[in-house]
Amino acid sequence: MMRIALFLATNIAILIVASITMSLLGVNTNSLSGLLIMCAMFGFGGSMISLFISKWMAKKSTGTQIIEQASNADEQWLLDTVAELSQQAGIKMPEVGIFPAQQANAFATGWNKNDALVAVSLGLLQRFRPEEVRAVLAHEIGHVANGDMVTLSLVQGVVNTFVMFFARIAASVVDNFLSSDEEEGEGGHGIGYFITVIVFEILFGILASIVVSWFSRYREYRADEAGANLSSNHAMIGALQRLKAESEMPDQMPGSLTAFGISSHLKSGFMSLLASHPPLDDRIAALQKRG
Repeated sequence: MMRIALFLATNIAILIVASITMSLLGVNTNSLSGLLIMCAMFGFGGSMISLFISKWMAKKSTGTQIIEQASNADEQWLLDTVAELSQQAGIKMPEVGIFPAQQANAFATGWNKNDALVAVSLGLLQRFRPEEVRAVLAHEIGHVANGDMVTLSLVQGVVNTFVMFFARIAASVVDNFLSSDEEEGEGGHGIGYFITVIVFEILFGILASIVVSWFSRYREYRADEAGANLSSNHAMIGALQRLKAESEMPDQMPGSLTAFGISSHLKSGFMSLLASHPPLDDRIAALQKRG
């Protein structure tokens, strides 16, 4: 119930802020072009803000400790390996950190490829062989070098825009069909319109999430290829096989970072369309076909 209340409050706040902002800017939201401008501002705005604060949020939500200066041999090896892989990939060395999770995982985030963060879990660092850890790091460096964080944010911004836009178009059609000419409210709409907007945002949001999730799965294959190129095909396959062997461990990655981890729990049925990662068996098979 708390999540639903928070969602409703957020949508109402967006509607109020959007109306005030558009009024101050002199944009007529009753026109399609004005409505599209409003939706783009909020659709891309939220996505870009999330991108720019992604490193800070990642550190806070995972408890990642940045390695400023190595305090032991493992940390020195980690710094040296990331530096070597970054140089191979042609990017500036990202910040390197360790987060205190026993689940084997890693993630990369940041607003551009030359200002990124790569972190591995303590469990992965302790249990994986050095060549497997190197392959995992290469996978994450591949995400950074491919600009996946920026691209995913842009894709999210586009779908956010059209979810907001078409939800309001559909709500207007329903409102015009059901409402009498005498009913008045903000922008000529009653409370029923705003409730209908939220309902359509939920429905269109689910469809949009399928598109975003498909792109997220596609970029995992690309990051696996990049990881294989930067380390070796054998090492990348070995790392994914080790992740598969540990797939029953509880997922300790925050939801906001699931798409940026090297693996996530397998989903089935309809939920597989919303999975951020392809099945590990499919990723392993794709690498094996490379030879």
